[in-house]
Amino acid sequence: MRLVFAGTPEVALPSLDAIAASGHDLVGVVTRPDAPAGRGRRLAPSPVGARAEELGVSVLKPARPSDPDFRAALAELAPDCCPVVAYGALVPQPALDLPEHGWVNLHFSCLPAWRGAAPVQRAIWAGDEITGATTFRLVAELDAGPTYGVMTERIRPDDTAGDLLARLAEAGAALLVATLDGIADGSLSARPQPSDGISLAPKITVDDAHLDWTHPALALDRQVRACTPAPGAWTTWAEERVKLAPITLAPDQPPLPPGHLAVTKRDVHVGTGTHPVRLGEIRPFGKRPMPAADWARGVRLGTDPRFS
Repeated sequence: MRLVFAGTPEVALPSLDAIAASGHDLVGVVTRPDAPAGRGRRLAPSPVGARAEELGVSVLKPARPSDPDFRAALAELAPDCCPVVAYGALVPQPALDLPEHGWVNLHFSCLPAWRGAAPVQRAIWAGDEITGATTFRLVAELDAGPTYGVMTERIRPDDTAGDLLARLAEAGAALLVATLDGIADGSLSARPQPSDGISLAPKITVDDAHLDWTHPALALDRQVRACTPAPGAWTTWAEERVKLAPITLAPDQPPLPPGHLAVTKRDVHVGTGTHPVRLGEIRPFGKRPMPAADWARGVRLGTDPRFS
């Protein structure tokens, strides 16, 4: 099939590479417009845009997929299907209708669970043991289209959102190519999603990532891992935000009031609504991450140190 791939961030690269290496004809790529990046804030292409240029593939960067000029350019490429991974913009119905086989999205959950922008983060935060990836045909309703295939992946106890997403991106690329193969040879057809088991995965905001130390230790552990690497779990010290890397449950430690710190030469423990947790790295505002014990030695803790 003639394919036009749509995607933007780094997580979409394994699928783009897999499609480029497949037996299908990659005739174009759609990605978000160039954006400021780095200290100089110079315009730079998205990871997908940069890889497409390396592959020598035509790149479309519409400001809005509803633009008539974009639809005309897409029609000129005459794709049979448009595979999608984390494109980051709503595709209007006229563009969805252009390819014979529509737009086939790789979504990082086992639909209908965790429809939305943050399926991996929400699965970790909820304490799910299993997640996965699903290929489905895009429709107007959010992540509600009929599905083609699914794969599952165990969520490990120490997985961050970044760890899990990296694994799903690699395994999901194979699922996406297999789906496209099945559509091309007629062996695969889409099935409607079940009406039960639907859950939503809205984007995690900076406010969502604020830690409440009165919550149980296990819930805080999941929250920190779900928010790593972005937007980054945080708390406040001396009225300034500090970001925290994944923490470790420490049920064997003496009890501490929620948010209160106990500092030793090597470790920093914080009280929660249940038992303490051990901090990993801390990133003070405007500085690089550092081991929690190093941070504690560099600040004035006072007689009753606590986070808020």
